Amino acid sequence: MNTVATTAPTKTRTKNKPNELFVRSSIQLIAVLVFFGVWQLGVSLGWISAFMVGSPVDIAHVMVKGVISGDLLTDTGYTLIEAMLGFVIGTVMGSAIGLGLWYSPFLARITEPFLIAINSVPKIAFGPIVILWFGTGLVSKVALAVSLTAIVALIAAYQAAKNADQDLHALLITLGASKTQVFKNLVVPSSLPAIIATFHINIGFGLVGAVVGEFISSEHGLGHMIFTASGLYDLNSVWAGLFTLMIVGFILYFVIEAIESRLLPWKEPMAGNSLRV
Repeated sequence: MNTVATTAPTKTRTKNKPNELFVRSSIQLIAVLVFFGVWQLGVSLGWISAFMVGSPVDIAHVMVKGVISGDLLTDTGYTLIEAMLGFVIGTVMGSAIGLGLWYSPFLARITEPFLIAINSVPKIAFGPIVILWFGTGLVSKVALAVSLTAIVALIAAYQAAKNADQDLHALLITLGASKTQVFKNLVVPSSLPAIIATFHINIGFGLVGAVVGEFISSEHGLGHMIFTASGLYDLNSVWAGLFTLMIVGFILYFVIEAIESRLLPWKEPMAGNSLRV
């Protein structure tokens, strides 16, 4: 009896999930269409200055024109490559160092104040220095993205490793496990959820680092496009660049979601339940 009672709601929720997804997506789509519709109506009726805020129709025209000419796709490709390299290198490097600090509590205690100090400084302030060191090419944009992503991954991995289950740690030591075995079988698996959770943050930081680097000095990329258009007071091109960044970020978010669901399959139903009221 108890088994039937607990299983039935689960089946109902599973059956209703596609309908819920459709309703939610429909509401989101309608909200976006209403927003742009009101915006365009306000511009057409003269309630909103097209010079100050642009026009959805003109923004769409700029984006379509950029896609046809290939310029928008080229700029998007540059920014995407810079952001992804910064994301991967920074996350891997930061996570490895953060986990590595678990091996030496003494070294970790020495390093911790410096990590806090570095984390408190806006990494964008390092932009001019990074450009000066690495030039105006791809490397400087990747380096700036790495500076944003590495510290986040490092601190998250270090805190997760430090908070690994102490009872299991003691049990493994009692059973004769070496420090390497404890690290491999306890610290890394228990830290994995926290490390993967930083993916969502770092994918945004990777884009921020790439775009800021392009703002400072670049000949390509969405940041260069936005910066150049803003200097010419071309709000439609500025919005076109911003909306393209949003689309890229949106796509990358779902890529990270897919990676997370593959690596941590048990978290998917928990995430769905946590959103239910």
